[in-house]
Amino acid sequence: MAIRQSGVDNYGQRSGVGRSLNKMRPRLLILFLALSMSSAEQRTTQEECIAEHPALLHLFSWIDYSVLAVMLLVSCLIGTFYAFCSKKQETSQDFLLGGSSMGTLPMAMSLAASFITAIELLGNPAEMYAQGTQFWMTCFAFILVIPITSRLYLPVYMKLRLTSSYEYLNLRFHRHCRLLASGLYMLQMILYTSVAVYAPALALSHVTGLDTYVAVSLVYVVCIFYASQGGMKAVIMTDTFQAVVLLVSLFVIVGLGMAKAGGMSSVWRDSLHTDRIELFIMDPRPTVRHSFWSVVVGGTFYWATMFCSNQASVQKYLSVQSIGQVRTALWVSALSLILIYTINFLTGMVLFTAHKTCDPLRASHISGMDQLLPLYVMNFMGEYPGIPGLFVAGIFAASLGTVASALNSLAALTCEDILQGLFRFQVPASKGAAYARWISIFFGALSFAFVFVVERLGSVLQV
Repeated sequence: MAIRQSGVDNYGQRSGVGRSLNKMRPRLLILFLALSMSSAEQRTTQEECIAEHPALLHLFSWIDYSVLAVMLLVSCLIGTFYAFCSKKQETSQDFLLGGSSMGTLPMAMSLAASFITAIELLGNPAEMYAQGTQFWMTCFAFILVIPITSRLYLPVYMKLRLTSSYEYLNLRFHRHCRLLASGLYMLQMILYTSVAVYAPALALSHVTGLDTYVAVSLVYVVCIFYASQGGMKAVIMTDTFQAVVLLVSLFVIVGLGMAKAGGMSSVWRDSLHTDRIELFIMDPRPTVRHSFWSVVVGGTFYWATMFCSNQASVQKYLSVQSIGQVRTALWVSALSLILIYTINFLTGMVLFTAHKTCDPLRASHISGMDQLLPLYVMNFMGEYPGIPGLFVAGIFAASLGTVASALNSLAALTCEDILQGLFRFQVPASKGAAYARWISIFFGALSFAFVFVVERLGSVLQV
């Protein structure tokens, strides 16, 4: 033992390692004890968090189901009116463009409703809760995109009056270019609508008790009915009604949330003290989650695709008579989007104030951040009859608006680009609406079928 100790001492004297280790041992012991205590404190804090904040305090009541049912019923009735009680729609022009007879305000509201998805309504408050206010600056992108759309793209669409926006590519370049762009858009929308319906339904089911498949089926049945029976007129007027439901639900949630949190000053102070209030981050590194460059500059390019060349948007532009109406509608829709995004981020600040002492994700109350807002509504507002139902009705309204616009645009592309552009089949004018109606039903059923594929592809974020 003496020889071994001597050997260690000699080695330590030659290299200095032995002395260093001897000096570090007390520090390592202190560090180890600190980490152990920290881990124990975290476990204690988490246990207290779970005890003080139960996972789910309220479930859907019959009043909530009634509020949701009324929203769905009114949407169906609007489709029924334009299918059977309004002026008969015979040509594809009547069915797909509403006969260019729609009003400016309904078209503007429909445009805004089609841009706001249920994923964004659930995701934006959660993003504010976790990452801060920088993402709100995407509102600047809306202001930048409107002049680009009004001056560069809109005159071309209004002059040519093409049912399919991709027909322009045929006139400007080549038939194959038109078919490629049209085919890519159709593939994108079929897959996207499945995710846009399934993702919020999944998030809602985890915290409201509403069955995922029931929610998805309701959205598709109602949406396929009014989009296929009433055409563009029904889509625009239903979108307008749903936009009102959506705005009312957002205002009620943020208003009650502010009151429960102690007012705007209290909510703002909590976010300010945790450095969540941040704007104009000019850091150019691509590793920064949100910066001016990604949110404003990148957002401008993204929203340009939605306003300038999206088939669903172009069809709505052509549903009115004059270019002046469209320009007015563009500004109204942009301001509506800014209002919705602002309410979304205020809601995220309310969520932080409500959960600042207990993060539901760390407490395992939820499995993803998209469930944060539904959990908050059920726990903090479930005591008010009808409020959870109004909230879910607003989420459903966003899903319905997205899918209805997609189905109508897919019917337009199939009639114009596939039947006439690819197969050279001229749809008889007297049967145009009938063709478009059946095509809408087909794509609705196809999108619904893809839901069962989407659910097997992993997390919603990956999909």
